[in-house]
Amino acid sequence: MATWLCHQNKTGWHKDAGVQRVCLDTSPAPAIMAGVIFGDVISHYWIETDGEQPMVNKTQIKKPPYAIPTMVEIAGIRKNGFKMVSTFSGCGGSCLGFEMAGFTILWASEFIPAAQDTYRLNHPGVHLDTRDIRQVTAADILEHTGLAVGELDVLEGSPPCASFSTAGKRSEHWGKVKKYSDSRQRTDDLFFEFVRLIDGLRPKVFVAENVSGLVKGVAKGYFKLIYAAMKNLGYLIEARLLDAQWLGVPQARQRIIFIGTRDDLKTRPAHPCPFTYRYSVRDAIPWLDSGATVIEDTGGQWGAGDVTDKPSPTVRAAGVGQLIVTGTADCDHGYKESTRSLDEPSATIMTGGPSKQSGNFVIEPETSMEGKAIGREWDKLEQGQQSDKYMNLVRPDPDRTCPTITAAGGSPGLASVTHPTEKRKFTIKELKRICAFPDDFQLTGTYTQQWERLGRAVPPLMMFQVAKVVRDNVLMPLKEDE
Repeated sequence: MATWLCHQNKTGWHKDAGVQRVCLDTSPAPAIMAGVIFGDVISHYWIETDGEQPMVNKTQIKKPPYAIPTMVEIAGIRKNGFKMVSTFSGCGGSCLGFEMAGFTILWASEFIPAAQDTYRLNHPGVHLDTRDIRQVTAADILEHTGLAVGELDVLEGSPPCASFSTAGKRSEHWGKVKKYSDSRQRTDDLFFEFVRLIDGLRPKVFVAENVSGLVKGVAKGYFKLIYAAMKNLGYLIEARLLDAQWLGVPQARQRIIFIGTRDDLKTRPAHPCPFTYRYSVRDAIPWLDSGATVIEDTGGQWGAGDVTDKPSPTVRAAGVGQLIVTGTADCDHGYKESTRSLDEPSATIMTGGPSKQSGNFVIEPETSMEGKAIGREWDKLEQGQQSDKYMNLVRPDPDRTCPTITAAGGSPGLASVTHPTEKRKFTIKELKRICAFPDDFQLTGTYTQQWERLGRAVPPLMMFQVAKVVRDNVLMPLKEDE
């Protein structure tokens, strides 16, 4: 019986293109290239043996409906008896994944105030340490949890990844204090703070997450230093590049997942295997073709994400509209016009206008120069052209996995993934589904801050698959041997 490596590229998904098959019993495996196997980045691979029916197109892939448990359902999941401590917890994406697998979270830490607000709202029973991680000691954690060194089952952490992200400036800011979310701090050294806590706590298992950029380009040096530091503490370590789209999340999101097991436990790290199917934007947002549209919420931040029967205002880089201030303040140059974003404070209203001269104020939600610029880019996008003059707008195919949601995608004026069928960005409700968060997960702050929380988080369904394998393949065998 022969074993075959089968491949179908992205064209084949829609046009029933032929399947390439390589017999692994008689031929060497294809080269692993920069564009993955066969040089095709967007592809699907599977193993067949003789006698199996080859998969011709996506309609033959069996997959369950896309579903995310609610916060109430997660709270009701039976505990497995294993205890976890979380660092760099953000809004709680990783913690939710571990809770889905039945873990109990004893302690968490988060430095960014806006993220703290969201974490507390969704994890009211978890102690949240808000100090800079550099100030936290293993003794602090042990004292609060009541555990002794070596008793903790899992230490989990997602050190800030902006320093290594391929979407950022990478090495340009290494060793420097810079803006990060709503704070300023150095971020390229925080992985070593996580290593310091491993050394002090001596957990049975640790799980660490970071961006794929950590193993690309000059950042590889950091990866080697981090790996060596972990290994020198007496842990068997495996680090794999996992993609959320193959772990039940309707979003392409590559992440390096480190899993380490303490040497004395005689157990090996384990990672989840990829699914044989992927979810699409339409799977996540089934109301795409319902004809419903979206309006902004009462706070003006699109935070509620309510689907209504009213039309949506145009979404622009600098807000819903512009405040146009006109007047004749400069007699030498005649008519003068200036523009203020509605996200900024209004100009002072004086008896003679915005300055000491006469003037007029008008809100122009459809005709500001910035709005016209973005409108032209939307027209390009609809005509299949690249949007590169003003900003890059990425419109996903509703029947495919969504491209990566970045933390800055909700900021005015920055490139982002947009709604697949309407001229707007995703609502927070839609974004939660694409990022694999429960519908009733609560977010705080402005629209931009809520988007950032989701864009920085590990998708809960992705971390659930990691936590489940750690539970079943690493920790449960230890428990059975006791």
